[in-house]
Order: sequence, then structure tokens, then C-alpha cells
Amino acid sequence: MPTALVTGASAGLGRAFAERLARDGYDLVVVARDDQRLLDLSADLEHRFGGSVEVLSADLTDRSALQSVADRLGDPDRPVDLLVNNAGNALRRPFVANDLADEEAMLDLHVRATLVLTHAAVRAMAERGHGGVVNVASVAGWWPQGSYSAHKGWVISFSQAVAGQVAGTGVDVMAVLPGFVRTELHQRAGMDMSRVPGALWLSADDVVEGALAALGTGRAVYVPSLRYRAAATLLRHAPHETLARLRTRRRR
Repeated sequence: MPTALVTGASAGLGRAFAERLARDGYDLVVVARDDQRLLDLSADLEHRFGGSVEVLSADLTDRSALQSVADRLGDPDRPVDLLVNNAGNALRRPFVANDLADEEAMLDLHVRATLVLTHAAVRAMAERGHGGVVNVASVAGWWPQGSYSAHKGWVISFSQAVAGQVAGTGVDVMAVLPGFVRTELHQRAGMDMSRVPGALWLSADDVVEGALAALGTGRAVYVPSLRYRAAATLLRHAPHETLARLRTRRRR
């Protein structure tokens, strides 16, 4: 059976990826901070789908814990065929109002962890001649409005660059750029999302299904749903002055 490693697997998009991959016949390595939730997930998936689910509890903002996950990805005796870099968080307040330590932790989670784990995975996969990496970014990466958007913009650019560098090796690298997804992310950050129209929300299962179908088709960026593809096109090509006016109006 192929093996997939999913970070942030205890809830939200990460759990949806884990469930779909288990259903598709993958063995799993599930990574998150909450050991008990991972153990519950492991038992549930093994019971429902019959594959092996390895639990790897790790805080990816901690460098030694991050390295333990990288070592697992690079283990030649237990190859990982698919990496899903999904772990993430958000901060409710604007950049200047946040504690620097919180900003640095979010940077480590979104950027450093994605870099370190992609490096470990792609090296091992290229040697074997096959594999895939899905990096969860966001359409917010094309709308500069804070450090979260900056991190996701980096994930998009990074994924495109690595995809080009590994072309022809049998390894696929792709960033998936969802919009609003019904997960715990906003609740954990204490954000009031009640004003977001229902039509803008995506289901985690639909995002996962689309992302896995798009992986291996030659694209380095996948945006789920037609409405977000249209929005992404506008954001990519809108003048900076227009985006600045939109940000100002949104804060009022």
C-alpha cells in the first residue's frame, strides 16, 4: 500500500485529507500537536478502512519536533509516497497588534515547516522516482492584507518553484488554494465569521477531492471552485492601488 503523511491531521482539511486517503487505500502517518485526537483518529480510520495509521505527535513550530517529522519522511525503509503540508493557524488581530512571539510561531508553522518537510520529502521521492507533495495555501496569498496572506503567498511561489525543479523526476508538487472552508481555524483564532456569505464557504471534503484529482495533472497551483478561480484571477491582476482601497473599505 502507498503511504501518505498528513500534517494538521486532527481536524479540518487535514482530517478530511486523512479520511479520503485512508478510503483510497493509503496507509497513513498523521501529524498534529494533540496526541489524544490523533490516537482517536487512528483508531477510527483503522476500524473503518483497515489500513495502518501511524501517530506522530509533533508541534511543528518546535525545531526538534519538526526534524523528527522530516526524518520520518526521509526514512528509506518506510517510504512516504505523498506529503500533505496542511498544518496552519491564524491570528485574529492585525500584525502590529500581535505579540512578536505569536507572529514568529505562525511564520514557523506556515513557512519553515513547509520548507523543511517538502525538502525532506522531495529528496527521498526523487531518489525513488515517484511521489507527490500537496501544500495547502490560500487565495489570500494573492490578497496582501497581513502576515497570514504573506505566508500563503510564499507557499504558492515556493510550490511553483519546486514543481519546476522536480519536473521529469516523477515527483509532483502542487499548492492548493481554497477560500473560506468550514474548519476549526477561524474558531480557534476567535474570529467572527458570521458576515461571510454562505455562498463563499467550501466543504473540506470537496476541497480535498478536487486537490487529489488535480495532483499529477501537471499543474502547480489548484484553486477549488469556479467562484474562487474567478476571484483568484482578479486578485492576481488587480492593481495594488485597487487592492489597497478594498482593504481600507473592508476595515470600516
